[in-house]
Amino acid sequence: MPVVVNDAASPALNPTLTPALIHWQRQHGRHHLPWQQTRDPYRVWLSEIMLQQTQVSTVLGYYQRFLERFPDVAALAAAPLDDVLTLWAGLGYYSRARNLHRCAQAVMRDFGGAFPPTAVLLETLPGIGRSTAAAVAAFCYGERVAIMDGNVRRVLSRALGFGEDLSLPRNERLLWTEADAMLPAAGEDMTAYTQGLMDLGATVCTPRAPACLLCPWETLCVAHREGRETDYPVKTRKLKRSKRAHALLWLQQGDAVWLQQRPDTGVWAGLYSLPEFEDVATLQAWLADGPGEGEPLPTISHVLTHFDWALSPVRARLPESSPLAQALPLKWPTGRWVAMEELPGYGLPTPVRKLLRPD
Repeated sequence: MPVVVNDAASPALNPTLTPALIHWQRQHGRHHLPWQQTRDPYRVWLSEIMLQQTQVSTVLGYYQRFLERFPDVAALAAAPLDDVLTLWAGLGYYSRARNLHRCAQAVMRDFGGAFPPTAVLLETLPGIGRSTAAAVAAFCYGERVAIMDGNVRRVLSRALGFGEDLSLPRNERLLWTEADAMLPAAGEDMTAYTQGLMDLGATVCTPRAPACLLCPWETLCVAHREGRETDYPVKTRKLKRSKRAHALLWLQQGDAVWLQQRPDTGVWAGLYSLPEFEDVATLQAWLADGPGEGEPLPTISHVLTHFDWALSPVRARLPESSPLAQALPLKWPTGRWVAMEELPGYGLPTPVRKLLRPD
């Protein structure tokens, strides 16, 4: 039987929850992050998209490089998608980069180059969900609107003793209602409150070993009072993982490697990669008409959100006079020869980049 929301922990009966969080964030929260030093919606939006499924330590370098190359939304909208994907390479979840580009173009086309000032309008843009829209609206425009990313779900579930199964949409909506009820009153510090929820989830109320003694809600938290912190949030629908295996062809001619741009949908969409085969035997059979048997390299294990991918590279050298070279554009019309020193200018998936440039 699911645990119900504990009324004793509801915001109406514990009015100190919200001010306690604001006070804690001002005193102990994070204040050094570069996107905290601005109310520019472009920069805040960029950080919010990059931080989805990605740690702050990883995002910092990418964030700075993006701003150097695309200092504003107009520059991003005008850039070729290949340039965006190249700078994004290594961050993963590449649909974020494609939506980033589409969103910038929509801001220029539909809003005259200025991000709209409300969460409702922000949510109409490509790649901006309800929580991201709320974060931008709260940080940049002070709008009273609740966020709900994975960290916030955990923080609120524990604090309120919200034990309903969050894999069900109706229960997710109930938690959103609780989050709305906890918003600071008009005129209070929405920035500190919103950032406080993020900081609490990232640094104190962690998934496996929460530092409850450092938490401003230690005496108010239902989960802590019951000694059941890791029981929240409740989500019974588990992600089903699968396994895949393919072979990759590392075909080299002189100092150039053949790269194929992947389709606009699917894994590594839009990135440049090595041609993919069903298995090593199929790859070797294709090579038999050209340079002959290739050199098998150690299998790469690549972990993605929904599956584990075993990639078996095979390296082969193509003579300058090989007729197979002429057949490559016919088999892979989106492919091209790329000099090894030019590889940094291409958006490559992380395992492919590490394979071709191990340094």
